[in-house]
Amino acid sequence: MLHPFVFPAIRCAGATIATTAWRRYLHLVMGKSKRSNRSSTKGKPLKGKASDQKKRRKAKTRETGRKQTKNKSARKARRAKASKRDTKNNAPALCATSTDKALITVDARSTQKSARVSDTLLPASAAVISEWGRRVEAEYRSAAITQHLTLWLIQMAASPDVIHAGLRIVTDELLHAQLSHETFVAAGGVQPAPIARESLSLRRHQNEPLEAAVARHGVETFCLGETVAVPLFKILRRDCVVPTARKALDRILKDEIRHRDFGWTLLQHLLTLPCAPLVRQVVDKQLPTMFARIRRSYAPIGGEKRTTITKAERGWGLMPIATYGEILTRTVKKQYRPRFAALGFNIDEAWQRACQSHPQVGS
Repeated sequence: MLHPFVFPAIRCAGATIATTAWRRYLHLVMGKSKRSNRSSTKGKPLKGKASDQKKRRKAKTRETGRKQTKNKSARKARRAKASKRDTKNNAPALCATSTDKALITVDARSTQKSARVSDTLLPASAAVISEWGRRVEAEYRSAAITQHLTLWLIQMAASPDVIHAGLRIVTDELLHAQLSHETFVAAGGVQPAPIARESLSLRRHQNEPLEAAVARHGVETFCLGETVAVPLFKILRRDCVVPTARKALDRILKDEIRHRDFGWTLLQHLLTLPCAPLVRQVVDKQLPTMFARIRRSYAPIGGEKRTTITKAERGWGLMPIATYGEILTRTVKKQYRPRFAALGFNIDEAWQRACQSHPQVGS
């Protein structure tokens, strides 16, 4: 047992050591306790002050979002108001002939842009009703012909991409026929002319190879017909303002570009097959006849003199007969000649022979 006077001396001597050790011990124990508390409360709902702070943060976030949405709506309203004011200050011109009671809205700022759709119902002449009835028949026939051509592609084991593209065109043409019929009815049409069933299929010559028949019909229907249809429908759409007619022409023009490309892709595909020499022979032989047929369709006898139609007829998506021939002539120079040349064909002789047999349109 230590003497009472010795214990204070020992305690004082070891005070520094004891204090340091005690602090280390407390640091280790309290540190573990804090980490343990944090891990034990992780994922559990906050209580008290922490919970209130979280609620306030969420409320502040929602309020900020509402203010941003409100500011965005206000900016949109200001832009719409400014746009409406500008449109009023730059109002398009109203054009009409003395024979047309309805007005056709045309954008005076640019003659190259399409006319704006008008809510005013234009009078539909007999020519309008007849033309849209003819388009119903043409689109429906195109669907049947493309379906038959695609069947041949399946039978000759063509590329799956080409087959699927052909089937998609069938769906397009049926929709075009439906839209054309809606316009036909809107114009006052009652019953389109019946379509001869014999015209809804393709024919092969006697002993004609399947690949030759595919090349013959594919070139005439798509490389020629659909290629010239693109600029044709572009002009028809430009002055069209009747909503139903404009809707039909918008969709037709959009699809015709893909239909045109299908024809040239099909011809290029045929030229990669073992039947390529036969395909070239068929195209070279048939091109003069094909050109003559398309010239008769787009430039009938006396058609070059029919250069005018009424504003209302333009508003329904029609154009003068003479314009068809002009479009065909431009298409030969800008589309047919370079596209055929890229595939190794020279069409100049075939076109000249067609011009001699049907001289209504200049070459």
